Amino acid sequence: MGIAERREREREARRSAVLEAARALLLEKGFSGTTTKLIAERCELSEATLFFYFESKDEILVSLLFEGIDFWARGLERLIKLEVSPEQKLARLWRYFVEVREQHPEYFHLSTYLAQPCALVNVTAEVRDEIVRRSGANFARLDRLMRDVTGAANGRPAADLVWAAFLGLMTTRDARRNLGADPHPNDRELGLALKTLIGGLLPGAGEGASS
Repeated sequence: MGIAERREREREARRSAVLEAARALLLEKGFSGTTTKLIAERCELSEATLFFYFESKDEILVSLLFEGIDFWARGLERLIKLEVSPEQKLARLWRYFVEVREQHPEYFHLSTYLAQPCALVNVTAEVRDEIVRRSGANFARLDRLMRDVTGAANGRPAADLVWAAFLGLMTTRDARRNLGADPHPNDRELGLALKTLIGGLLPGAGEGASS
């Protein structure tokens, strides 16, 4: 291995460590409580050294956002290729949402972060356009999946409904947990929400949705 290649690997390893630290801090302290100083301390770097790898906190968050968008893309592509009944595919999609929420909650937090005022005020127009392009491609995948499921010519309304329903339910659960109240919806209630969606999107669907 040459010197240049070794240095590039070390740089990528250091960048990965920074992203991992930022991911953990986002879950512990939220967006406003996560600072470059804390990120640097978590991965045992000086703040000056951190800025050698990332120019700002916004660049770190955008890097995590792109990571999440690419993760969703791979999962949606796998779901599109599944050869199962419409109700089973919708149930698999819902279960995939649950799995990602449990294993990578930061991806959901980043989705809600985009809705905050001035969330990307320090991000260049080029980067914003790339976020729009990549996230738009994922909604196109979800559109395609919902067209397969419902048989509708336009799957976007159903795609928006399913995604917004799950994101809203998770936001409700997080809010109640933060208040120290019993979190809901619980797992049973999430299952009932899925049945409600299936009943609306696939009238007459059978019991296959539980598969």
